[in-house]
Amino acid sequence: MGRSAASDATDTVRAVPEPAADRPLRKDAQRNREILLAAAVEAYAERGVDASLEDIARRAGVGIGTLYRHFPTRDALNEAVYRREVETLCDGADRLLAEHPPVDALALWMGSFATYVARKRGMAVALKSALGPDNELFAHSYRRIHEALNTLVSAAVASGGIRADADSEDLLRAMSGICMATDTAGSGDRTSRLVALLIDGLRYGAPASS
Repeated sequence: MGRSAASDATDTVRAVPEPAADRPLRKDAQRNREILLAAAVEAYAERGVDASLEDIARRAGVGIGTLYRHFPTRDALNEAVYRREVETLCDGADRLLAEHPPVDALALWMGSFATYVARKRGMAVALKSALGPDNELFAHSYRRIHEALNTLVSAAVASGGIRADADSEDLLRAMSGICMATDTAGSGDRTSRLVALLIDGLRYGAPASS
């Protein structure tokens, strides 16, 4: 989808950091910010990372000026969406463990991870171009994802549902490989099958299946 020269010029400005902890947003401003982030996630899912900022503001029910007050550049919006989605994915690990048996929670989270990667691929490329591949954002995201997966794997091992030598780092690499192998439109069914195969492999030799 094409973009105007004015949009391109605006988007090249550096991304701004998250609001300072000692200057919290007013409740109405925080609400608008969350609505804008949710609208951006929806627009990106439908139209990709180049979805227009005007469309995002319209979906959120606010004026374009409100969007720019919260996110002066597209890079700033992308960074905020990226952080929000990482936190949502990782915070979901504890919720899944509270609602499902450990192995089922692990399988569900792995499916969510694949969906997350598919949605964020274009955004990650754009952010790495703007911020650099070694930016703290990516190091923080990797740590959070690894911690969430390690929590799930540890719980599944402790339950006896998967083999005792299961390693979260190995599993993360395997999941990344699945995401690369299914990097095409309409590959959701294949992704689900590959995740199921991984889970079957983790069950092999587990105490509970002996």
